[in-house]
Amino acid sequence: MRKKLLLAFAACSLLIFSSCSKLGALSADNFTVTPKPLETVGGNVPVTINGTFPEKYMKRNAVVTVVPELRSTTNNQIVAQGTPATFQGEKVMGNDQTISYRLGGHYTMKSNFTYQEGLQKCDMYLTFDARLGNKRVSVPAVKVNYGIITTSELYRKTLLNAGGCIAPDSFQRVKEQKQEANIKFLVNQANIRKSELKNNSVQEFVKMLKKINQDREGLNMNNVEIQAYASPEGGVAFNDKLANKRQNTSEDYVKQQLKSAGLKTGIDAHYTAQDWDGFQRLVQASNIQDKEVILRVLSMYKDPEQREQQIRNMSEGFRELADGILPELRRSRLIINYETIGRSDDEIKEQYKTDATKLSPEELLYLATLVETNAEKEQVYMTAANYYNKDYRAYNNLAVLAFKEGDETKAKSYLERAFSKNPGAPEANANLGLIALKNGNIEEAERYIAKATDANDLHQALGNLNIAKGNYAQAEENFKDSYNNSAALAQILNKNYAAAKATLNNIKTPDGLTSYLHAVASARQGNKYAAQSYLKEALQKDPSLSTYAENDLEFESLR
Repeated sequence: MRKKLLLAFAACSLLIFSSCSKLGALSADNFTVTPKPLETVGGNVPVTINGTFPEKYMKRNAVVTVVPELRSTTNNQIVAQGTPATFQGEKVMGNDQTISYRLGGHYTMKSNFTYQEGLQKCDMYLTFDARLGNKRVSVPAVKVNYGIITTSELYRKTLLNAGGCIAPDSFQRVKEQKQEANIKFLVNQANIRKSELKNNSVQEFVKMLKKINQDREGLNMNNVEIQAYASPEGGVAFNDKLANKRQNTSEDYVKQQLKSAGLKTGIDAHYTAQDWDGFQRLVQASNIQDKEVILRVLSMYKDPEQREQQIRNMSEGFRELADGILPELRRSRLIINYETIGRSDDEIKEQYKTDATKLSPEELLYLATLVETNAEKEQVYMTAANYYNKDYRAYNNLAVLAFKEGDETKAKSYLERAFSKNPGAPEANANLGLIALKNGNIEEAERYIAKATDANDLHQALGNLNIAKGNYAQAEENFKDSYNNSAALAQILNKNYAAAKATLNNIKTPDGLTSYLHAVASARQGNKYAAQSYLKEALQKDPSLSTYAENDLEFESLR
């Protein structure tokens, strides 16, 4: 009997010792993970874990570090660890969260994984590094989540749909131009002297009238504007009459020249009795002795007579004004407002076929916007680069075409040539940023795009950069009024599905990825039929999307 009691006591002691020397297994029921499934944001996979240690689980001398882990289900070599969190028993002297042995405890931990290719299809485990005192103990890993929605990472594909930043032409078929002549008058006089008609500006004015008459197809007259002035001294009433007379004599002269040139056009004539604005401008630009005093008088007095009297009181200063400033204000300005009319679209195309050397760089770059295929565009840009090899724009635009075709090596080569012509070429910097984005190098992309503040279509690069950084609302704003795959992706990620659908419907050159995004938007809206239809269309257009689609949890409800 005594022997049996001893055996029973030994068994109980062993059980008690065993239970005190290890921690038990935890189950998935002890954890709630959000979101479920996980989702990429800005190249990372954020996760929030709400966990519970059961009653009498956390031994008083225990330290347990919870380590989230992603394990690829398609490649067991790909494992990513998230941010760990450590918890301790009641007798441990440390700074980590203490868990009661008797009551157990709840905790929340936020973790983050860096996304990498191969983790789209994965399982999330919680692993445990546990110790009782100085002794390591084993706690089995617990599977708590599965898969990652990686739609935000599609920007690396969508940015090809819009291409890069094209360096623009400045071609305008119709350009507004001016030709100005200046006629000066003697003090208190309004007659035009013969010597004034011989000055260069008047001679060029007359030549332009004749030129407009001779080239009615290339030049179009709008009107002639006459602005007559009197200098400020002499009183308002007198100067009003004087400036009016100068307007009339100038208008008579212009009418004579128009008749002589065989032109008929409107004349817009007006005068300024006292040209105080011109006076202030000339004084400001001068080196006269009392310059600052005169400018102060102009700011202090608004009444013309007070101004004049105060300035006349400065005897030496007024003599300088009378000799150097006032004669310049006794004048009439004769302005021809006309338009130059360039080649029409058809004329540019025809000239390119017959002799492209006669096209300006602006006309060649503009021509590239008229042709349909990338092969035609490439040929035009090559021609522009050959004829105008100091201009960076053609090389930049050739880089955009190469990038759109997926040839990054060729694109970078053209961008190097663009930088050799213009080291600060803004579009070239933006395009290097897009290449970096395509390869997932967000920090590098940000550095290049920061140098592209004056780039044409910079909003496209900024939009893709903001998608990559997880700033979806800002990305949608960047892509405002744009119709391409990246714009639609930003709207989907910002949960603006109706807008995304509208954008996708307005893309001029839809591709397989356009249909794929249609499928994603439809699936998120709960329209299974449309999602299946668009997904089928996407894979027909672009079979390379098949593997991605098989693992895409956006379509889990379709399976």
